[in-house]
Amino acid sequence: MSDIAIRVEGLGKRYRIGRQERYRTLRDTLVEGAQRTVRTIRGWLSRDGRREPDEQTIWALKDVSFEVKRGEVLGIIGHNGAGKSTLLKILSRVTEPTEGWAEVRGRVGSLLEVGTGFHPELTGRENIYLNGAILGMKRAEIARKFDEIVAFAEVEKFIDTPVKHYSSGMYLRLAFAVAAHLEPEILLVDEVLAVGDAAFQKKCLGKMGEVAGEGRTVLFVSHNLAMIRQLCAASVLLEDGRVACMGDTMDVVARYLTAASGAGAQGSRDTEDWPRRSGSGGAKIVRVCIADAKGAETCLIGSGTPFTVRLRVRLEDALPSLVVGFELRDDLGTLILDVRSDSQGIFFGPFAPGMAADVAVAVPALPLKPGRYQLDAWVAPKLGRRADHVRGVLQLEFVPLGPLSTGRRRLGGILIPECQWTQTSVS
Repeated sequence: MSDIAIRVEGLGKRYRIGRQERYRTLRDTLVEGAQRTVRTIRGWLSRDGRREPDEQTIWALKDVSFEVKRGEVLGIIGHNGAGKSTLLKILSRVTEPTEGWAEVRGRVGSLLEVGTGFHPELTGRENIYLNGAILGMKRAEIARKFDEIVAFAEVEKFIDTPVKHYSSGMYLRLAFAVAAHLEPEILLVDEVLAVGDAAFQKKCLGKMGEVAGEGRTVLFVSHNLAMIRQLCAASVLLEDGRVACMGDTMDVVARYLTAASGAGAQGSRDTEDWPRRSGSGGAKIVRVCIADAKGAETCLIGSGTPFTVRLRVRLEDALPSLVVGFELRDDLGTLILDVRSDSQGIFFGPFAPGMAADVAVAVPALPLKPGRYQLDAWVAPKLGRRADHVRGVLQLEFVPLGPLSTGRRRLGGILIPECQWTQTSVS
């Protein structure tokens, strides 16, 4: 048996804008077919001889291709409207593709929205057996899992009540319990965990981890990047219905957040002509760079993971010793992180005029709240005011990708970590 559970080739799905699905008569079908033929002829007879594009359609997916191996947990991320839900609906056979094909090898359990596959007039008990039958399970298999499903969903008192009377939370718990416990070989989950409370989300994550550990395949769509990072070793990024990249989850999430942060977001900047600066002179910061734990330049750092700040300093005057530091401020301008070499008794130098040096500070894992921060960098002589201070030179995004560790704090809640400092001379 092949180790490929899902194979997608050239998949595309086109929708017509503003067109509602409705019951159609034979007359409707004939009239629409004639109109379509006329539009096609007009397109081919346009001035340039090319068919005019149909402005009433939109491609939710276009030329999507990838493979998922058995037992793999694949995350699917992207902005709203990127095509994530459409992809899962095609894989679940809820809708058909316009072009291309998708091969799914194994019994599929889908959780595309709250209560997918439930009949509102049936009780919780009846819907469990109905969903199991749809999955191709025998009644004895469903009965063996029944008590476990009900206990997980925490709906024992209402199991014989029609599900139309359930709250959205009850509906969700039972729907997830059915999808996860009835042993599908492939589980498709689309952003439904956001409806539950924190305790239920934690329980669902644990169950999905168990499902993955049992060798079953999971496709998980979510905007919760912490969940994606925790569950998925590999991910796919969809942009405008196309696969933008696929690979290691950390790398895919970094690209997604870089795009979300805008074109101005970057991990390094030449600051020779940076306008927002002050200082007495004698030394100048000419480049600032942020690197993640792997050493790659990036403006995106996992909260609870180490990172490095690198500064290139050019000396204009002779200085026997130099203090280097940087600060992080939140969107309100509040100082959050204050790092300076002299707090650890570290000074750099001596420096001759015209000399340049790279100074790197390795910052340990810190419990920084996920969010956006502005970075200021500065240099100063051992005694005296700052020689150069560049403000807001880089914009960093801390995202919930790693376990949080503890940091040493001073009054006011500002983090003052113990860092590693290095200096490299540059000719």
